[in-house]
Amino acid sequence: MTGLSLRLRIFLIFAGLLAGVLLALGAALLVVWQRLDAATPGLFATLIAAGATGFFGILPLVLWVWHLFDEHVARPIETLAGGLRTGTPPAEAEGRYLADLGPAARDAARARDLSEQALAEAVETRTRAHVREKEMLEAVLGDIGAAALMIDAGGRVIFFNAAAKSALSGMVLGCALSRHIRPSALKAAERRLAVAGGATAITVMTLAGHRLAGTMRAVGNERVLILRPAGQQERARATERLRRHAATLVPILGAAQEALPPAVRKAVEDEGMALIAALRDIETSPASGAQVEARALAASIEGARLGRIDDLCIEAEAGGLAALLGHLLHRLDGSGRAAVLDILAEPEEALISLHWSGAPLGMAELDEWLDEGPDADRPGISGALLAVELGSGLWTETTSDGGRILMPLPAGIGQCALPVNLTYRPAVSDAETLSQLTFVVFDTETTGLAMTDRIVQIAGLRIMGGHLTGERFETLVNPGRPIPAAASAIHGITDADVADAPALREVLASFRHFTDEAVLVAHNAPFDMGLLRAAEKDTGVQFPNRVLDTVLLSAMLWGQAAPHTLEALAERLGVAIPPHARHSAMGDAEATAAIFLRMIPALEAKGLDKLAAIRVEARSHGRLIQNADRG
Repeated sequence: MTGLSLRLRIFLIFAGLLAGVLLALGAALLVVWQRLDAATPGLFATLIAAGATGFFGILPLVLWVWHLFDEHVARPIETLAGGLRTGTPPAEAEGRYLADLGPAARDAARARDLSEQALAEAVETRTRAHVREKEMLEAVLGDIGAAALMIDAGGRVIFFNAAAKSALSGMVLGCALSRHIRPSALKAAERRLAVAGGATAITVMTLAGHRLAGTMRAVGNERVLILRPAGQQERARATERLRRHAATLVPILGAAQEALPPAVRKAVEDEGMALIAALRDIETSPASGAQVEARALAASIEGARLGRIDDLCIEAEAGGLAALLGHLLHRLDGSGRAAVLDILAEPEEALISLHWSGAPLGMAELDEWLDEGPDADRPGISGALLAVELGSGLWTETTSDGGRILMPLPAGIGQCALPVNLTYRPAVSDAETLSQLTFVVFDTETTGLAMTDRIVQIAGLRIMGGHLTGERFETLVNPGRPIPAAASAIHGITDADVADAPALREVLASFRHFTDEAVLVAHNAPFDMGLLRAAEKDTGVQFPNRVLDTVLLSAMLWGQAAPHTLEALAERLGVAIPPHARHSAMGDAEATAAIFLRMIPALEAKGLDKLAAIRVEARSHGRLIQNADRG
């Protein structure tokens, strides 16, 4: 019984009362039948008439009393409970038959409202200070031109600056970083952090094929990444162009030397030698100035058998070097050579050694292995090219009991000097409750109210950690068909407005990025989600997100008898909807977001603090709305 709503429980009580009264009436008639002479003329008809009179007299009386009780007790109690949880005072007429309960509920709601206003003012003051700090931090990071972002323990983005959004197009708060950056470099960096402690150098590849290099730093359970474009490939192309120009220029100058005065000829020779020396320096210098500690490098190579690892700071890009060494160890294992990794300190350099017992390895076989692409983040880039980018080379040697592969790299004794730490405030790392989940509240305007109609406008706002993030999505959509005059009269969007608007496929692809891994929230969600799912066949864009409906949530808080329109919820929760904003996608989305944010504390107070609990509660409201949450 405790799992049923109050109104249903009261109905069952009155149904039981009616059944008991009717059973008592039937028992009384049975006793009369047994006490009197059954042969008495008309006795049976008289008893039947008395029973029917009693039944039709008792039934409406019980139903009338139940109706009064439901109308003046059960429904007001549900309404008062919703008002108490949301802090909105119920109307004066609510609970007028409940003695002092109605005024007490209004007083409690007003007191809570005053407390929440005081708390909101304090939070707003603190938030303004946080915003100023964030703006100052973004300004500093913007000045240095680096892409700065922070991810939580689950790999979701909880902070990024303008440079990061530019470098990783489509990034939004709460999305998984793996949607923008290939994960293997991130996993290797995590293994290095476990050994190196606070920070490690990192080079990553975006899904768009761009390389970014910088540092990843541990700040509690979070990770801060400061990244800049990596210039190895661009520099290699520039070097190749220089080499070709030099190769063309030198013969021309040689042919023209006899016609030049001696002083000019000497200057040409000196400049030619300087050009050759400069090209040689470019080819042999480390590619990016990146550094990695030897122990962290060794730890990042999955499954490596480690030997002697000296305390060294190697001047090399960690991701590519680890991928190259891991590839060689795998090939050695596959050829029956169980190799051990040593990183040895030599004068001004580190000597990386992969040594084994058994058959030696020829350079021809090593060259074949180096022709393969070892780095999953950079398909098509050979191991030989990686070695060139690292500013080194590899060769084999035969030892007394087997062989080894050697690779020298510039290095220094001790730990690497990494950039100064940046101070960030700790963030929530486990988004499980409603106040911690990421949501996108959205709304659509359409050509009509049927599932065969088309979207003409869509808008959304992101919520993270119980607050609007400021990220907004809003666009008109060309539906590919005329907009009926009746629809235009409601939302004000005409054929001329959408003539140059993007098509639905393009819009939904962008909106899919905006909603990445968020829970979708809408008012009357089955309609809006039905439109998105109906478009899957034509656009190929799917929305597997979990869904919440503010209509359903309202029924959970105030009962099914209360009105659940957007206007009713806004009035009940004190949300103002400007007349010009109503029936525009962004206006309705803003109103729905404000309503939803006010609902979250009330839902949590009722024990509905997780999506799983809401799904269970939704089953009792199936008559009101269906499929509000497909997830």
